[in-house]
Amino acid sequence: MTCRFCGHALTVPFLDLGTAPPSNAYLSADALREPERWYPLRILVCPDCWLVQTTDILGPRDLFDADYGYFSSVSKTWLDHVERFAEHTVKRFNLSARSRVLEIATNDGCLLERFAAREVPCLGVEPTASTAVAARGRGIEVVEEFFGTTLVDRLIDTGGRFDLVVANNVLAHVPDIRDFVDGIHQVLKPDGVVSFEFPWLVNMVQSGQFDTAYHEHYSYLSLTSVDRVLRDVGLRIFDVQELPTHGGSLRIFAERTDGPGRGVTSAVPALAERESQLGVASEAFYAGFQGRAERIKNVLLSALIDARGNGQQVVAYGAAAKGNTLLNFAGVRADLLSYVADRSPGKIGRFMPGSRIPIVEEARLRETRPDLIVILPWNLRDEIAGQLVYARAWSGSFLTAVPDLERF
Repeated sequence: MTCRFCGHALTVPFLDLGTAPPSNAYLSADALREPERWYPLRILVCPDCWLVQTTDILGPRDLFDADYGYFSSVSKTWLDHVERFAEHTVKRFNLSARSRVLEIATNDGCLLERFAAREVPCLGVEPTASTAVAARGRGIEVVEEFFGTTLVDRLIDTGGRFDLVVANNVLAHVPDIRDFVDGIHQVLKPDGVVSFEFPWLVNMVQSGQFDTAYHEHYSYLSLTSVDRVLRDVGLRIFDVQELPTHGGSLRIFAERTDGPGRGVTSAVPALAERESQLGVASEAFYAGFQGRAERIKNVLLSALIDARGNGQQVVAYGAAAKGNTLLNFAGVRADLLSYVADRSPGKIGRFMPGSRIPIVEEARLRETRPDLIVILPWNLRDEIAGQLVYARAWSGSFLTAVPDLERF
């Protein structure tokens, strides 16, 4: 197989999780009687541009369908994050009623709602029907398609090019990364700005975050690889920030190289040097990740077996995509986890893909009073533990498996 960006042969191994179903393909009760789709889930590294990528690619329409179950606004942590982002960008880039903002992968519209509240005209692009409907319910205009160069002219026809393009937490989700960023270059005004946020590959490697690997993530991104991709289409990174979201992310601000230019902040070369010192552009950086994933899996499985063997009732909270990767790689089924509680209305009454563990309302926790609650979206551990603090009344405890097993 060759690199999806530069065409070089993919020769550096990173992670092989065997096979798995698409992590957001939640099952209805009727679907339990049908065969389930499982696909290879392997990740390799390009030794030329250092883009880390899946090898067996599902088409985006297979992954982001009408029943897509992820809604951004379920998490208060995330709502606080998008509020801060809107406030920061409006002030920093002097956005006003004369500006235009485009968000790619609008989801349920919770971010653009913040720009609209500040009277900044905005437009969303969102291919999944379920979330596009939710965004329109917030008053956001949405183009219900996948973004790429073929959509550019139609977007420009809606009122011209854009002052700010927001492509946060979507760059890892596109199969043709070159076409995607080229499209952004085309819709951006000469003095416009594009924002990218994505889970940082360095955190994934250093913290053993193998459960962030799933078919929706076509790429796993570093500053090193993203800088190469953007430069090839005429975009220049002028600032980078580290964020706590999704277990540790980067936010990159970039501009067109043919524009007036803002000047590159000191954070960009500083972070590039950190990645260089860590060896991101070397095969050694990626060695050993497979073994760490297997150790995390084995420790979790042993803990669940011991808990059930001791007569404890064990459940989980958060029907997250990363949770599905973890459960399916570990072979966990409903005999070890009775159910997964969640607040997302689109997931209640469905079943986790692969493991087929039922997803129930949070109220079930108070009814059954489990001894142990496994928090699957460990990146929201503090928020969830605070939300479920009432479990302490019956001596319930919590467990996370990544980066290391911890019961608290």
